[in-house]
Amino acid sequence: MSKFQTIDFYKAPKKNYHLLPFRFSDLAKDKLILTNLVGEYFVTEKKILEDLVHHKLEQEDPNYKALRSKHFLYDDQTSVAKDLLSIKYKTKLNRLAEFTSLHMFVVSLRCEHSCPYCQVSRQSDDKVKYDMSEEVALKSLDLALRSPSPNIKIEFQGGESLLNFELIKFIVEEAKRRETNKNLSFVIATNLAVVNRDILEYCKIHGIHISTSLDGPKDLHNKNRPRPGKNSYEKTIEGINLSREILGPDMVSALMTTTEASLAYPKEIINEYIQNNFNEIFLRPLSPYGFAIKTKKFNEYNADKWFEFYKEGMEYIIELNRNGLEFKEFYTSIILKKIFTFTDPGYVDLMSPSGIGIAAVIYNYDGEVYASDESRMLAEMGDKKFMIGDVMKNTYEEIFLSDNLLDPLEESFSYSAPMCNECAFENYCGCDPVYHHAVHGDFVGRKPESDFCKRNMSIFKYIFNRMESDSFVEQLFMSWIQ
Repeated sequence: MSKFQTIDFYKAPKKNYHLLPFRFSDLAKDKLILTNLVGEYFVTEKKILEDLVHHKLEQEDPNYKALRSKHFLYDDQTSVAKDLLSIKYKTKLNRLAEFTSLHMFVVSLRCEHSCPYCQVSRQSDDKVKYDMSEEVALKSLDLALRSPSPNIKIEFQGGESLLNFELIKFIVEEAKRRETNKNLSFVIATNLAVVNRDILEYCKIHGIHISTSLDGPKDLHNKNRPRPGKNSYEKTIEGINLSREILGPDMVSALMTTTEASLAYPKEIINEYIQNNFNEIFLRPLSPYGFAIKTKKFNEYNADKWFEFYKEGMEYIIELNRNGLEFKEFYTSIILKKIFTFTDPGYVDLMSPSGIGIAAVIYNYDGEVYASDESRMLAEMGDKKFMIGDVMKNTYEEIFLSDNLLDPLEESFSYSAPMCNECAFENYCGCDPVYHHAVHGDFVGRKPESDFCKRNMSIFKYIFNRMESDSFVEQLFMSWIQ
């Protein structure tokens, strides 16, 4: 049954209840999923849906009670249902009043790696002119601390950010010196090739987290992330261990990127994370931005191939948990939070309106401000569609009221976007204008051709089907929300 099929709402006499807005879609061969305005869901059969919309359900029917409790219908006993639905909807959008929490500083474009999938047009490590200056850093910090959000995370990026560690120290100390009521946190994104004890002792004093890249076992990691000396993997593992020794295990995290070479090794990649004492992994696809397009690495696999990789990885993770090893997949846990809670986790790619600018913003080494990290990567290829200002030229108001930010935000409200507005999974998804501009040439994109949509739709159906078919998986996924 397709969600586009027509249902005659007035075919039979009505019972004494009223329908609240909802959408529905196919889930499995004999199952449909219904979702309401705030993402509460109900999995059922076609006959129950028809009885619901034809007002044939009896109050004693367990389906009736479940649908009433989840705000798909209301009756004289639940006249407050519309008010409760309104409160839940406002809660989901509450984050919009407290933007922007993540502020990324590109302190250098220099890098001593030469990753073929890199999304940044990196510069060689001897070109100091590609470092952020103290003047640009101070102007960027002024903007970051003006954010309405009470929680400000400053993340240092590159290139290789540690090649300009003196500026990182300058920004951290200046941020802490200023009298502010913000809750400050700091993260250094680094490949760890140049990390040392002195750097990590400084990070320990100032509570700075370390985020690194680990793409899998040695051969795969070195293929994805080559560097002079061919010891990228060894340097990464050495850096992870040293960072944990000095900072503690909870202060170090890792990300992987799924290249074409990665697709055959989901279990091996997961095992690498387990062997290095990580308790989660982000099975992250390659993004169509920057240097990744230039080197044609993005076109080496599509959404279907990536989803097979993701699904095999997820099945392995489920079995690991079934056998007593606690381990989770990060992206899935974000989606589960959107399904089961009314507080948006604030992940940029899964926000509506989009999280660009209002969840995260990035200050480039030269002072240019972009609506997201992906926007900056796109600009490296000459497309500055999402450049929202310059810290040396523009005020806070000019930057965050820029048409280059407001226009894509307006068009990225998925509830009013074509096809998104009738999709049962809209509440759990996002509407990524940067991706669709890069691939399709406009902010909304052509949904039937969008790998972003195809990938997320596959994940959503997989999650619900696995929860419906296996009570262990349902309990496991619920535990990932914590």
